[in-house]
Amino acid sequence: MMFQDRLDAARQLAQALEAYRERNPLVLAIPRGAVPMARLIAQELGGDFDVVLVRKLRSPYAAEVAVGSVDESGWTYVAPHAASFGADQDYIAVEKHEQLRTIESRRAQYTPIRPPIDPAGRIVIVVDDGLATGATMIAALHGLRHRQPAWLICAVPVAAPDALARVRPLADEVFCLSAPDAFQAVGQFYRHFDQVEDDEVIALLRD
Repeated sequence: MMFQDRLDAARQLAQALEAYRERNPLVLAIPRGAVPMARLIAQELGGDFDVVLVRKLRSPYAAEVAVGSVDESGWTYVAPHAASFGADQDYIAVEKHEQLRTIESRRAQYTPIRPPIDPAGRIVIVVDDGLATGATMIAALHGLRHRQPAWLICAVPVAAPDALARVRPLADEVFCLSAPDAFQAVGQFYRHFDQVEDDEVIALLRD
């Protein structure tokens, strides 16, 4: 399954999520790529839009490879393959500290004049542009579960089957449009996969 761009994927996800239209869902994006997607889905469903701040923990040998993730509270997920990618306990501690500093900086940039929207008692839909390892989605769902949403949904256009399996137990419902066995990277399923910059995120959140 190939998507034209993130907004095309978001429109298709919104159609899959039709049952939640006009039920005031809270649609949360994992920045940065999913931010324009979540905003469009929130508009389509008649819900609220915000971000959930999590960061992947990068392998010391390959920065694009996630060896875990951390949420805004500091809770940390360490992937089963972390040690084989050179991420021992000491490395994880240093990388976690660095990523928490990035989360703190992004919170100050993204929502400087208001707190995050409270998910308690809400239908919460967490959106990402795809799951490669599932690490950041795991951190997002774990952190949100402790804030007592009424119903917690993971929504992604595409995912690696093993990542989807890791994420599924953490959500009440999962919407994934495609989980191909030949998955290599999220970007391979988009004709246009431009990077989303902080300025765009800030503008969308202010709107």
